[in-house]
Amino acid sequence: MKTRMIVLVCLISVMVFFVSQRYSVAQPNQSTLNIGVVSIDKVLRDCKATANFRERMNAENTKRKAEMEKLSLEIQALDAGLRSGALVVGSDDYFKQHLDLAKKEANLQALNEYYPQQQNAEQQIWTQQLYQKILKATKGVAEEKGLPLVIERSEPDFTVQRDLGLIISTHKVIYSGGCVDITSDVLAKLDAEEAKSEADEEVQTEN
Repeated sequence: MKTRMIVLVCLISVMVFFVSQRYSVAQPNQSTLNIGVVSIDKVLRDCKATANFRERMNAENTKRKAEMEKLSLEIQALDAGLRSGALVVGSDDYFKQHLDLAKKEANLQALNEYYPQQQNAEQQIWTQQLYQKILKATKGVAEEKGLPLVIERSEPDFTVQRDLGLIISTHKVIYSGGCVDITSDVLAKLDAEEAKSEADEEVQTEN
C-alpha cells in the first residue's frame, strides 16, 4: 500500500511538472510588453538632421546679419553726408542722396520685420518635414521588431518657461515600464537616412 502511494505521488508530480512546463511556454513573457515607446523630443533634439539644420540656419543668420550691418553703415554714411553740409540743400544731388537714404532706411526696417518671420516659417516647415521622417522611421523600426503599437513617451521639461497646464495636458504616458524603448533605434535609422541624403547631395554637386 505504501509503495503504491509513493508511485502515485511520483506520477502526479511528473504530470504537474509537464503541465507547468507547457503552461510557461504558452504564456508570453510578462516582463516585456509587446508595445514600443519612443521619445520624439529626444529624437528631434539629438538627430543629425537637427544639427545640420542648425548649422545651416546659423550660416544663414550670419549672412543676414552681415547684410543688415552693411546696410546700416550705408545709412549712417548717407545721413552723415546730408548733415555735413557738403551738399547744397535743394540741389539734385541733395534730393538724390536723401531719397537713397529713405529707401535704405525703409529696406532695413522691412528686413528687420521680414527675416524673423521667414526664419520662423522655415523652422515650422522643417519641423513638420522632420516629424514625418520620424514617423516613417518609427514605423520601420516597429515592423522590424514586431511591435504592433508604439506610443510617444517623453519626460516633461520643467526647465523651459512653458505653461504648466499645457505641460500636464500634453504629458499622456506617465509610466511605461516593461515596454520596448525604440528611441535609439529610431534615432539611428533617421541618422542613416540623413547621411545617405548628404552623400546623394554631394554626388549631385560633383556632377
